[in-house]
Amino acid sequence: MTNPRPLVRLEKSLARVAREQGVDQERLRRWVSFLTLCGALDRAIQAGDLAGYNIKGGVAMELRFAERARATKDLDLGMEGTRANRLQSLSEALSAGFDQFTFRIKAETRDMEQADTVRVLVAIQYQTRSWQTIEVDLGPANIDRVDLIEPRVRGLVELGIPVTSPVRCLGLAEQVAQKLHACTGPAAAGRARDVLDILLIDALGQLDYPETARSARRVFEARANHAFPVDFDMPPEWRPELENLALELGFTLSTAADIEVRFRAVIQLLERA
Repeated sequence: MTNPRPLVRLEKSLARVAREQGVDQERLRRWVSFLTLCGALDRAIQAGDLAGYNIKGGVAMELRFAERARATKDLDLGMEGTRANRLQSLSEALSAGFDQFTFRIKAETRDMEQADTVRVLVAIQYQTRSWQTIEVDLGPANIDRVDLIEPRVRGLVELGIPVTSPVRCLGLAEQVAQKLHACTGPAAAGRARDVLDILLIDALGQLDYPETARSARRVFEARANHAFPVDFDMPPEWRPELENLALELGFTLSTAADIEVRFRAVIQLLERA
C-alpha cells in the first residue's frame, strides 16, 4: 500500500505539474476529479455493484483529444435505469471512494424532464479536505454503446495519481449523432459548441461516416422531433461564439462562414454514406 500524499504537497504539485505540462491548473484539477470519479465507477463494476456507465459530452472529447478539445466544467454521465435508480447507483458506486479521494452527492438535485436527466453536485475530498465540487448530469444510456478509451490528458502520472484506464466513453459515432441532433433541432439554442466538436472529430480523421450515418438515423428516429437528413442554417448569434472558440482551439477554420460551409459539407457526406 502506498503512503498517502499530503494534501499540501498535492496542491503544490498541481501548480508545478500544470506549469511544466503547459496545462491550465484548474483544467488539470478537473481532469483529476473526472478520472478519480471514473475510478470509483470502475471499481464498482469490478465488484459487481454497477452494470456499467459511459462518459458523454465535452469530458469524453477531452479524454479522447486532451487540449485539442474545448475545456468543460460539467460531467455528462450515462447509466441505465430510471432517474431514481441511476442516482442510487451513482451514490452507491461513489461511496467506496478511489485512492485517497472520497465523494459526496449533495442533497440539492435538479430534474431535467425533457432530457430524462438529473443534475447533481458531487463534492470531492482529498483525504479530509475539500478538493473540488463538480456538476454531474446523470442521463440515460445504452451501456453497450461504448468505446474503451485510453485517456489522452496529461499530468495525472506526474501528480502520482492512479490513472483510470481505459475509460468507458460513449461510442464516437453515437456521440456525433447525438451532437448533430442537438445542434440542428428545435432545442438547438446554446449548442454552437457541438458544431466545432463535430468538425474537430472530422479534422482529426476520427469521423466514420457510414457508422455515424447509421447512428444518426437511429437517434433522429428515436427522438422524433426533426428529420435526418437535415437542412442547417447557422443562427447569427452563434457566429461570434464559434469564431472565438475556433481561435481559442487553434482551429484551421477561423471564420463563421468557413465553419458553416464545412459543417454543411459534413452533413452532406453523412447523408450519402
